[in-house]
Amino acid sequence: MTAADRSSQWIDRIYQPFQRFLALEASSSLLLLSMAVLALAWANSPWAESYQHWLHLPLAVRIGGFELALSFGHFVNDALMGIFFFVVGMEIKRELAIGELSSYSKALLPAIAALGGMVIPAGIYAALHWGEPTIRGWGVPMATDIAFAVAALSVFGARVPSGLKVFLLALAIGDDIGAVAVIAVFYTADVSIPWLAWAVGGLLFTLAMNFSGVRSYSVYFVVGGLVWLAMHESGVHATIAGVALGLLTPARPLDPVPDRTTLVQLGIGWLEKLGDAIEGDDDHAGHARHRITRQVHAAARSTLSPIDELTNVLHPWVAFVIMPLFALCNAGVALDVSALSESVAARVSLGIGLGLLIGKPIGITFFAWLAVRAGLAQLPRGVTWPQIVATGFLAGIGFTVALFVASLAFSDPGHGAAAKVGILLGSVCAIVVGVAGLARTLPRVD
Repeated sequence: MTAADRSSQWIDRIYQPFQRFLALEASSSLLLLSMAVLALAWANSPWAESYQHWLHLPLAVRIGGFELALSFGHFVNDALMGIFFFVVGMEIKRELAIGELSSYSKALLPAIAALGGMVIPAGIYAALHWGEPTIRGWGVPMATDIAFAVAALSVFGARVPSGLKVFLLALAIGDDIGAVAVIAVFYTADVSIPWLAWAVGGLLFTLAMNFSGVRSYSVYFVVGGLVWLAMHESGVHATIAGVALGLLTPARPLDPVPDRTTLVQLGIGWLEKLGDAIEGDDDHAGHARHRITRQVHAAARSTLSPIDELTNVLHPWVAFVIMPLFALCNAGVALDVSALSESVAARVSLGIGLGLLIGKPIGITFFAWLAVRAGLAQLPRGVTWPQIVATGFLAGIGFTVALFVASLAFSDPGHGAAAKVGILLGSVCAIVVGVAGLARTLPRVD
């Protein structure tokens, strides 16, 4: 064995465990949870001041007389989370175009259940804060963290009926649509009409590029960045730009895809030419290899829609960089019991915790039952009502989106900290009850 072979094996031993880790469905949720725990420990340690200093580290971009100044925490919440919501927008678009929300019969049950899972938690919170400034937090317990919920369900592997997986995914997508609408309508500051007009103009320009046949992702990246900037300056939360751009992304291949036989024949022909070019050592052979490789790559890409390609590219960055950074920036709550002794702060935590733990499963189950009872929908094959209840508890894992909405809803630091405590406690209890319920209700697999 040569030195190069030994070096390659040594590198593989190091790299393969990381590769397997990245391939695990629940690994992103494990990393997300680890960052949340780290943030909690950091914010309650003797180095808590350094945590706050890190969050408020100033960042700025200046172009002529224009300046965009953000703290590091706001950069994560406004800019990086814009990419997260862009992926969310693409997922919504795919489900609406070709997925589980593409037909009335498929979409109705999870859509109605999702509505219940938003209305009842918001109602529980509002009942505790009616007539008070903290009523703005009603949108916090409406959110479901799809990554944690799906990861918890995937723990049971083959025991989970396919209909239950589809129900939870479609429910979470419906929940995402509701969360985006709530953020856009109810958690928007004073709006600058000129900047908003520029943002809308940028979205229309993006749509025009789609129809005119522009295929370069770099052009869309530049236009999308300008749309984000205009939305940020308009007062509408900048992440809405990400959702809008995701919804404008085509869900089907842009160019006609050759039929299977033609594509296979073309591929065989190109590979034979590539084999001939590999045998040559002159400069001409090198150019030929490059040209043929690009043709093969272009043919393979033609079978993918922009949503497929961009989701595959961006999902690892969102799952393993952006969301963990978001958790690290937003889960750092100084756990001061005396602060929760204040009546309003305690009710903020209670309202959010009860909304996630109790409101979510009640709302989802009751609204789904009403839909079935009224003959509007039926339970998926192999799915029982106890499984729906347990899945409703999993939908009470708010975490990422709930923390995001809380950062928009509360300007008072004490109320914001109380909200985060409610989110963390409610989500932890929801996942424990949901997993225990599924363990009892899912069929055994021999």
